[in-house]
Amino acid sequence: MRQNNSLRSAARAAAVLGAVLVVTVPGTADAATVDVTVRTPGATVGPATAFTGVSSHAACDHGLITGGGVDQAIGTGPDSNGNHVMGIAPSPDGATEYTGAPGVVGTDVTHWLAFGGSGSHSSPSFSTTPYAMCFESNLIRHTQVVMNKIAGPSTGLSDRLVTATCPVDTVLLGGGARTTPASVGSLKPIASFPTFDDAAHDFGRKAAADGETNPDSWTAVGGIGGGRDDNNTTYAYAICGEGHGNNLGHAVTTVHFREVSGPDQAATGQTVTVGCVPEDGSLVSGGAAISGGNVTTTDFTKTTSGGPHLNGSFPSDSAGNPVSDGTARPAYWTAATHAGGSPSPNSYTDGWALCLNVHHKGED
Repeated sequence: MRQNNSLRSAARAAAVLGAVLVVTVPGTADAATVDVTVRTPGATVGPATAFTGVSSHAACDHGLITGGGVDQAIGTGPDSNGNHVMGIAPSPDGATEYTGAPGVVGTDVTHWLAFGGSGSHSSPSFSTTPYAMCFESNLIRHTQVVMNKIAGPSTGLSDRLVTATCPVDTVLLGGGARTTPASVGSLKPIASFPTFDDAAHDFGRKAAADGETNPDSWTAVGGIGGGRDDNNTTYAYAICGEGHGNNLGHAVTTVHFREVSGPDQAATGQTVTVGCVPEDGSLVSGGAAISGGNVTTTDFTKTTSGGPHLNGSFPSDSAGNPVSDGTARPAYWTAATHAGGSPSPNSYTDGWALCLNVHHKGED
């Protein structure tokens, strides 16, 4: 039985974000502004050997991290089953990880880490590319990073779920997931998604659904194939925005979600792309999962196989292609999954886009 181990707040954020580029209302001297730019340094090659990991990072030259992504090159043939996402997480400097005591672990973070891991197969074609979502606003000027963690998973074909919740008077902008150590080749995050710390969502076990607004939490799920315990840990990260003068005004975050069937066959992959519509504002982050399906109507369940994993969760165009460095105001998010080396019947690929629309009070 999974534990939620959710970090809970006594109250909820009054409202949540969203962003049209610049909202200017006649007669309003202090219009709210929001801008988002993607930064990526390109691919980091590796891991080059089995049961190891590789780290890469993207940095914001302007603005603050609201979330970030990862995309992997896996090559072809049997080796392609071995490369998997090991984590996507905020960092204070591009090298340090938040892995200590749970709680608010950082403020005004500008770096994003992406981790790739290998199972029993490795290949020179493996690489990991990080993406930082860099956010600037005259209303939301500061961010907090909340981390939560849980031991495991450590027994065969199991998973562990953990949720990080934003403090009162902040709004969820994005989040991430991480599993350690890389030496356990079948250990990996299999889900990273927005949710709510409330009974209707089973306190983070059920994901935010399409059209829901103002999520306050981020859930990570770690999955494992063969059972092995090397102090395995699963981490969840929530990135929470603070309103200027603690005034978030009329801020709304809207979730968009899609789920598609597959991948079911060994050594095959699947993708799903979801985006923001203009009335919901701007894309600020996204999430991804490979699951047993129905993640927004029932508690999260993993696939019955141990091999399915993530190969990407990233800002994209409408066709699912990753955006380039310097792309302004991306509108879509893509999740990429893979079955691994064995069949994975009844698997589903899930993708989330978190869209922000924000303006000051009085701008109705």
